Amino acid sequence: MNLTENNNLSSKSNLKAINEKPLLVQVLVGILLYVNGLMMFTFLKKETFRDTRYMLFAQTLFIDSALMVLTDLTLMGGFYQYPVHIIPCYILCTLMSLLTLCSPMTLVAMCLERYVAICMPLRHASISTPKNTFIGLFIIWGVSSVIPLFIFTVSFVNIPPGFLYLYVVCSLEVMLQIKWLADMRASSLQLIFIIMFCTVVSTYFKIMLAARSASSERKNSTKKGLKTVILHGIQLLLCMMHLITPYIEMPLWKVDVMLFVNVKYSNFILFLILPRCLSSLVYGLRDKKFSNALKYYVFCGILVCNKHKIRDDKTFRGVVNISINN
Repeated sequence: MNLTENNNLSSKSNLKAINEKPLLVQVLVGILLYVNGLMMFTFLKKETFRDTRYMLFAQTLFIDSALMVLTDLTLMGGFYQYPVHIIPCYILCTLMSLLTLCSPMTLVAMCLERYVAICMPLRHASISTPKNTFIGLFIIWGVSSVIPLFIFTVSFVNIPPGFLYLYVVCSLEVMLQIKWLADMRASSLQLIFIIMFCTVVSTYFKIMLAARSASSERKNSTKKGLKTVILHGIQLLLCMMHLITPYIEMPLWKVDVMLFVNVKYSNFILFLILPRCLSSLVYGLRDKKFSNALKYYVFCGILVCNKHKIRDDKTFRGVVNISINN
């Protein structure tokens, strides 16, 4: 009897722990979507944020928000075991794979933009033009779509005829049933990660060399650029870890369901949500220009208006005092 009661208590505690995880994830996703929404609103409202640096940042915000929404939907669908038709599932997984690749590539482009701004300041204006920025964005989306579209095509072609009417619990693992396809995806992502990581590291060292030879006036901006590249490098590592999480989670499903759930939610928070917090840190707090504009819209201009009112009051009082004294 005691053994049965202990088992019941254990199962109830496990169920409670599982039920608390979706709530925690929804709170975190909701907060980040709200912050990203404010930042995108700030970007759209201010014409001064139309240069390459902020356009890349705006793309990062859009990709991160879309990826969080789609991944959260599949996560909740897997938690509640909600069946989806296999074709919409394939499309959803392809979009997630595209966005997952597009996010770190945009980070690499942001590091390269900082490199051009710091190491080639005289050519920065001619390189970072709106036309070149749109070409760069097109290249990022084009390169990011190659692997996901190839996997979608191969998976769709190899679906047996009867499976077109199949409903599945949607996840990326559904598209990776063919072993050689999963191995090809893993090796391709490893190659892409090595190229991007080497690019970021070389960018960091070139900026560091520029910092040593920079004048005292430019040392502060150069040091800030170094810190920005370091933060983007950390983001890149976390984003690329998210690409290999399916290969970590798949074997755990057959071992222990509770362990699988814990690892899946931990991976979601560490490798999907945490890197997106760093984007807010890099530009929402560290960039004074963007931070001031963001504060204005967060507080609906109240604080700014109050500051102007205080200044006007002080000016008025000063004028009155001068008049009285005269």
